Amino acid sequence: MLDVCLLGTGGMMPLPHRWLTSLMTRYNGRSLMIDCGEGTQIAVKERGWSFKPIDVMCFTHYHADHISGLPGILLTMGNAERTEPLTMVGPKGLERVVEALRVIAPELPFEIRYIELAQPEQTVELYGYHIHAFRVKHNVTCYGYTIEIPRQGRFSVESANEHGIPKKYWSVLQKGTTVETQEGTFTPDMVLGPQRKGIKLTYCTDTRPTETIAKAAENADLFICEGMYAEKDKIEKARQYKHMTFYEAAQLARQANVRQLWLTHFSPSLTHAGNYMDEVHRIFPNALLGKDGMSVELDFEEG
Repeated sequence: MLDVCLLGTGGMMPLPHRWLTSLMTRYNGRSLMIDCGEGTQIAVKERGWSFKPIDVMCFTHYHADHISGLPGILLTMGNAERTEPLTMVGPKGLERVVEALRVIAPELPFEIRYIELAQPEQTVELYGYHIHAFRVKHNVTCYGYTIEIPRQGRFSVESANEHGIPKKYWSVLQKGTTVETQEGTFTPDMVLGPQRKGIKLTYCTDTRPTETIAKAAENADLFICEGMYAEKDKIEKARQYKHMTFYEAAQLARQANVRQLWLTHFSPSLTHAGNYMDEVHRIFPNALLGKDGMSVELDFEEG
């Protein structure tokens, strides 16, 4: 099961009812955060979650509304006596940007490890998370992220017996580990069936629509996508500043055949956003207007 919380839904500047952009997930005791705009600490506290077990922080890009909350979060982690390393993933320049922000958070009791993205698409695996980063179309280098939790095939007693594998090795093989013994080498594929459908979440902000996004989000259980503007007269502004409208996000969701769309990263000028959802639903019916603290538990399918 993957716990997902949309901590903040605002773009550019925080508002009394809308924190800046951030997403947090929890899986198997490990937490991951994407972006941490101003106010993220408060949003985490309001949700009742903890900073200490955040193991991975991913950044879409380095505009202030996506990273300005970082120094405070690092200090809070340090004050919580965290000692485990923290891994950060982001576009090229990540270490330079973070170390500059750390001028006001210089002493931390834990190591920061950096993974800088240099390719248009790049995949890393950390703490059970399969993280696929893909470059999008903003006015600075920016990435979206697909987070997947793979699910291995069913264990087959018949296959284990056919291969003559002693029972004492079954549990190890079931966890995906190869066993080398005097009796022979036993591999997980000897006892596991075809890989089953896992959990897939795609998160994307600050971009124009692209085929890369649709491909990355294909068949996702949840697609969280920016809807910077909803007013029809803002389409030219969206094009100029490399953002998306509600309707472009809905079209991407339909093209990618996702299960559900959450809109996020709203312009500060966007009021009464719910008034625009009828047209969004005509394009993609299973769309929701994102709200700070909106949460869901994504679980594996039966079978």
